[in-house]
Amino acid sequence: QVELVESGGGLVSAGGSLRLSCAASGRTFTMYAMGWFRQAPGKEREFVAAITWSSGRTYYADSVKGRFTMSRENAKNTVYLQMNSLKPEDTAVYYCTTGRAWGQGTQVTVSS
Repeated sequence: QVELVESGGGLVSAGGSLRLSCAASGRTFTMYAMGWFRQAPGKEREFVAAITWSSGRTYYADSVKGRFTMSRENAKNTVYLQMNSLKPEDTAVYYCTTGRAWGQGTQVTVSS
């Protein structure tokens, strides 16, 4: 079993930046990849980004390409989501996941 804890959310003005972190603990050797999803009020949860542990290959939703960057720090079993040029439509609860385990989420609010 893997436990995930997100941090780094907050309130930021449009055009600003935030960096989210997700620390994994437990049976981390079972992890192949990790991802970020987000859910805005009244909307479905949607994919944001993912990264593979071994190669560090990244994948992004079209809506965040060029603005968000996902990275990993293997020694700390931690992944990051650097979010730049934030827009009000990026407002959501952001969750990290291994595909099986999910974190509790961290709120990101972007004011216009």
